[in-house]
Amino acid sequence: MNPKVKNIYLGQAIGDALGLATEFMTKDEISINYANGITSYEDIFQDAHRSRWAIGDWTDDTDQFLCIDRSIKKFGGVDTLDIAQEFKNWFNDNPMGIGKTTYEILKLPEYTKKPEKCAEFIWKMKGRDIAPNGALMRNSAVVLHNYHNEDEVLENCKKVCQLTHFDSRCVDSCQIQGLIIARELNGGDTSLQSILSALPNLDNRTLAYIEQNLSEDITTLQLDDSKTWGYTLKSLCAGLWGYYYADSFEQGLMKIILEGGDADTNGCIAGSMMSAKFNSIPERWVSGLKNKII
Repeated sequence: MNPKVKNIYLGQAIGDALGLATEFMTKDEISINYANGITSYEDIFQDAHRSRWAIGDWTDDTDQFLCIDRSIKKFGGVDTLDIAQEFKNWFNDNPMGIGKTTYEILKLPEYTKKPEKCAEFIWKMKGRDIAPNGALMRNSAVVLHNYHNEDEVLENCKKVCQLTHFDSRCVDSCQIQGLIIARELNGGDTSLQSILSALPNLDNRTLAYIEQNLSEDITTLQLDDSKTWGYTLKSLCAGLWGYYYADSFEQGLMKIILEGGDADTNGCIAGSMMSAKFNSIPERWVSGLKNKII
């Protein structure tokens, strides 16, 4: 196995499990509850929300990542109906923390037969303007097994995204992240300009958001804004910030998590990208995971 692939499994799970520490917190709340910072899973504040998970456990983000991973390992490629069935099986087991959009789609009785149609139906019912980060949070699993062919990577990211998230901005987010990870694994050009140029059909809203919000100053992303913290392009930019501006996996992940908001999702998105780039992941974070990811 490519060592970077193993790192991505770890980066996904660790970013998710540590991100739970500040999920749905503002920076003011973080300064109160984490005055001494966060160094381990044991530091996670055990309020009513966080205490539902065991110390070192990941959330629904990585649960869905593993649904995709199991299916691709089973078939040797992306079988959308089987991935949809994996999602449905997981849903039927009453998971914690499931996103609202994913919940509304997976509860539809015809989901396993027509998952894309169900996703499109909910998107249209919501006014064709709903683009949460629920597909991006699990997307790195799509890339891990078939990353040599960029066209296939992009098509698979789109197909798996639209099993639950139909909006073009959700697809854009998954394709951008997927292409960066694939090129990182293949040794290709991962500069942002090269990545965006390789995706000529991006939604103008995607390009504008990245241009207006991504900079070396992570605070410009306003990750703890409760009105927008579940937006796919906000979480994408958290991942892009980690990949392009972090000094290390540990420094980047801590910086992102301490910004609050949808921190477990931002953590696993950035974690899977940074772990492909940086070799060093703290052993205490690997050994502290409640379950083995790989």
